[in-house]
Amino acid sequence: MTGQLANTKTAETVARAEALDALDSVLPFDRRDFLADLLTDDDVATLRHLAREGIGANSLRALASDLGYLEAWSLAATRFSLPWPAPEALLIKFVAHHLWDFAKREADPAHGMPADVGATLKSQGLLRSDGPHAPATVRRRLSSWSTLTKWRGLRGKFNSPGLQSAIKLAVRASARPRGRKSKKAVTADILAALLKACAGDRLVDLRDRALLITAFASGGRRRSEIASLRIEQIIEEDPVPTDPKNPDGQKLPCMSIRLGRTKTTQADSDAFVLLVGRPVLALKDWLARAGISEGAVFCGIDRWGNLEKRALTPQAVNLILKRRVAEAGFDPAAFSAHGLRSGYLTETARRGIPLPEAMQQSQHRSVQQASNYYNDAERTLGRAARIIA
Repeated sequence: MTGQLANTKTAETVARAEALDALDSVLPFDRRDFLADLLTDDDVATLRHLAREGIGANSLRALASDLGYLEAWSLAATRFSLPWPAPEALLIKFVAHHLWDFAKREADPAHGMPADVGATLKSQGLLRSDGPHAPATVRRRLSSWSTLTKWRGLRGKFNSPGLQSAIKLAVRASARPRGRKSKKAVTADILAALLKACAGDRLVDLRDRALLITAFASGGRRRSEIASLRIEQIIEEDPVPTDPKNPDGQKLPCMSIRLGRTKTTQADSDAFVLLVGRPVLALKDWLARAGISEGAVFCGIDRWGNLEKRALTPQAVNLILKRRVAEAGFDPAAFSAHGLRSGYLTETARRGIPLPEAMQQSQHRSVQQASNYYNDAERTLGRAARIIA
């Protein structure tokens, strides 16, 4: 009987894995079987429905990842799959397991996430830290939980006073400094070193040069935007003056990149950014050498130097940057792909470029967020911190 149940479970898992194949362009293939073990048939049906409704690939990927984590946590904490809709008590339990006070944990080992739950999640590669989660991560997963509940046609308790109060108290108790997505910014001097590290004539060198300089010069594009960039989004523009004050002088090549749907723009948006000069030449060299005239701009290259058809993943973009960082003699742990975004704004601040002009290229919606980079640059270059230097 036990063998029969095991065979039934295996058959169900295989069926879910095959259903997840329909989401191949969104979900990493190597995570398909893992998710198939965690998700229920209804979970898979919900994700496929969201894909058919046209939800953005990045949003769907994040929802699938959060759903996998939530299901794994529920199984570890309650021995049952997630109930839909989730009762308020389960939502509060989730908060209590992920946001807690270090000091109280020392006096009360039962405070926070139980050791057996944490051990289970760690064994599955879903939990890396022994400390509380970042409040932003907890809020995001609750938001994903709420979104998935609504898409099932159900109403949850996510706005209940009890849950909101629990979150507020837990965030206060688990106060932790906010970390940056990239410890160090990839400013112009760092970028120059990275480009030198991929100055060869191999196909992979041309790709990495074009990728890095395009991501930086186009306003510090997110790794997901670079990974999903397609030929149809790139439009060759008329050359522009090298010196804007001398319109009849020497010209530089120019391209525009139509952004489409991103974290801050909609699919039908007319938002675009410009590439001028060296980035245009680097991008053209890569496309010509790779023979790319349609589809993804940046594709994988195998160990033998052969071009693959599939586009790079956002994770691959991050790994490319880290590899070039190491080759340039820097610490790869101190940099991530987001460093290109923060580095672009830091560099514009150093060069005295007005914030509104920089934001047109970076496409930041929040003046406060974009100005943080300006403030940091001004502080490090200013006199206020040097009064006793």
